[in-house]
Amino acid sequence: MEDQEMQLKVKRVTDKFTESMYVLANEPSVALYRLQEHVRRSLPELVQHKTDMQSWEEQSQGAIYTVEYACSAVKSMTKSSLYFKSIDSLLRQAISMKEQISNSQGRSLNDVTPSPSPPVPAPHPSSSSS
Repeated sequence: MEDQEMQLKVKRVTDKFTESMYVLANEPSVALYRLQEHVRRSLPELVQHKTDMQSWEEQSQGAIYTVEYACSAVKSMTKSSLYFKSIDSLLRQAISMKEQISNSQGRSLNDVTPSPSPPVPAPHPSSSSS
């Protein structure tokens, strides 16, 4: 009887040991399988996200270039205010000179009153019949 008990205990120990060895031997395979399965499922979505991000990056770079160009245009416009002031001054001088010329011509016309001349008839083309 002791022999049978001993054999039963040995069998239980060897079964547990075998089961433990089997689990230890197959656990990395199962983990790698699960990992592979996860990668296979999530990879297409990750690729789509990557292409979306690249597209957004290109759009962002274009927008940044546009904003930088607009900023440089505005800066150059602020520098051009000096030229606009000069143009304004020259236009005011020109208007003033035109008014002076108009006033001096008006005075000279008032000083000398021309005699009214009779209207000159416009020449008529001669119509010749052939």
